[in-house]
Amino acid sequence: MFTRFIEFLLNLFRPAPKPEPVVEPIFIEPAQVTYSKVLAIVYDPIMDQSNGITLSQKMNWHNVDDLIEGFSKDITETSKGLAQYQIVQRIDVNEFPEKKDGFRYTPQTFMDVWNRVTPPHIPQEVNYNAILNKFNILQRVANNEIDEVWVFGFPHAGFYESTMGGPDAFWCNAPPLTNTTASKQRFVVMGFSYERFIGEMHEAFGHRAESIMEKTFSKLSDDKNLWKRFTRYDKTSPGKAACGNIHFAPNSQTDYDWGNTTPVQSECFDWLLNFPNFKGDIRTVDSSLWGSGEIRAHHKWWLNHIPTAAGRQNNIHNNWWQYIINPSKVIV
Repeated sequence: MFTRFIEFLLNLFRPAPKPEPVVEPIFIEPAQVTYSKVLAIVYDPIMDQSNGITLSQKMNWHNVDDLIEGFSKDITETSKGLAQYQIVQRIDVNEFPEKKDGFRYTPQTFMDVWNRVTPPHIPQEVNYNAILNKFNILQRVANNEIDEVWVFGFPHAGFYESTMGGPDAFWCNAPPLTNTTASKQRFVVMGFSYERFIGEMHEAFGHRAESIMEKTFSKLSDDKNLWKRFTRYDKTSPGKAACGNIHFAPNSQTDYDWGNTTPVQSECFDWLLNFPNFKGDIRTVDSSLWGSGEIRAHHKWWLNHIPTAAGRQNNIHNNWWQYIINPSKVIV
């Protein structure tokens, strides 16, 4: 009885137990799929009015439908489905595009240049503003009808591999397009050639990716700049190679040296398998890993290593594809 009384008094004056701390659930935002609606403009002029043969047919160059299909599938594959392109409209144009000074080739003057009878016209650059105006591109971007433009041309047409327009447009392997803020958001104009094949399309796209990711990480330095780490190769960073860039594989010594058989140490597998939680996975690699010099194989290998992870670091998403496909997400 006495013992119970003592316990009663102790409980009476004992301080109330502290409430258990509330543990907030850890939420890691998933990697988002980025969709892009594409306007495809194909400059394929008729070279002979008597039979309707176009330039691509006359020269036996590639079919644009095959280029679009192969390239789009490669992007979906290498992005693990996080980058999705849709061609919302294709416009075939029976003319040579206008140059900056108003010049246009004719079937005859173009063939003279191709056959080296006469030199190419100078200036070579195409009149982008004329194209933007003719196809109402700025308004269509502003209305969310399209997100970017793919222009298909030919040698000497004068297109950059890529260029960017819109508010605060920045370098995208070419100077930004001026007087294009009416689009209300950034957009990219890709310049492809149907004289070339899908590997060269990836070459152009790879330089676009380089420009956009360099801008994305431009405010970060040292170890926080993961883009600089991703693009390291052995020639410039001995013993610390990662994935290289679109011109330099991890062991390349010169531009386009994708067939180099010299073995080097690289952390490329750590990027592919473990990002952002690196585990120090360093392996010996050479060109047999990325196609032994074949351009499309190397570029797909490189694109396949671009991070697709959930979450973010230093306010930059671990899924880099959303910046590459939609440059409006880049904070400038």
